[in-house]
Amino acid sequence: MRVRFWGVRGSLPSPGPSTVRYGGNSVCVEVRLADDTCIVLDAGTGIRQLGNALAAEAHRTPIHLFITHGHWDHIMGLPFFGPVYTPDTTIVLHATTERSVRGFRKADIFDVAHFPVAFTELPARFQRVEEFGNHRVGSATVRHIELNHPGGATGFRVDDADGTSICYLTDNELDPPGERASTPEQLARFAAGTDLLIHDAQYVADDMPAKRGWGHSVVDQVLALARDAEARAVALHHHDPDRDDAALDAIAEHAARWTRAHAPALRAHVAREGLTIASHDSRDLATAATIGAPRS
Repeated sequence: MRVRFWGVRGSLPSPGPSTVRYGGNSVCVEVRLADDTCIVLDAGTGIRQLGNALAAEAHRTPIHLFITHGHWDHIMGLPFFGPVYTPDTTIVLHATTERSVRGFRKADIFDVAHFPVAFTELPARFQRVEEFGNHRVGSATVRHIELNHPGGATGFRVDDADGTSICYLTDNELDPPGERASTPEQLARFAAGTDLLIHDAQYVADDMPAKRGWGHSVVDQVLALARDAEARAVALHHHDPDRDDAALDAIAEHAARWTRAHAPALRAHVAREGLTIASHDSRDLATAATIGAPRS
């Protein structure tokens, strides 16, 4: 399994000189399975560069797209995803809940009021899979869980045949006011033993309580969830658009101190564009991290 981050921002893209090291594109994560099946998690603006990379490698097998929810930062890149304009490409849209089915049916991102090309004019072949249980995708099984976010969101766990696994939970508030779609205990069980937990960590403690109820989590809460789930590694993801490189460096230093004190076996990453975590063995997926080539 190989995981690559193509976009790591939440709420909206934030390009500019102060975000060049971590990146300013909104969320998109590629998961390449043991059998080379391509799973794409979310379609923020980072998906454009992923499309370019797939074109460069002449990727021809189906692309499996899972969207956590329909807020703009998670779908705004789809019209600029090169494979949708390639006739010999198949894109499989996976709907895992009734809410996501309704979202696909109501989505108007390709409406001519917003974009000059209508969905029906796209050359690629689209398949919609509506399965509310486990999804079998290539060599992996994909499961889902409901998250705590205004309007709802869905998290995913991918377990590959080679024994590796990742868990993708964004957008999710671990301590929301009012009723919860999933408790921290349920989320810890869902992510139990995963090699890599990718979780929304948009806020720091100083952001609270002003942003409680906005549907995102605090860094320390995410680290504690990863510890409780006995995850091998955690990637802090969905960064606030106002968080510049220096602020994210400070979060990385804080996470390192926290893990040394509370979870010495846990490896903590602050997600950045180009971060690639790859392995053929679940024993070292959590530690095989490399940074992609610097962006021009």
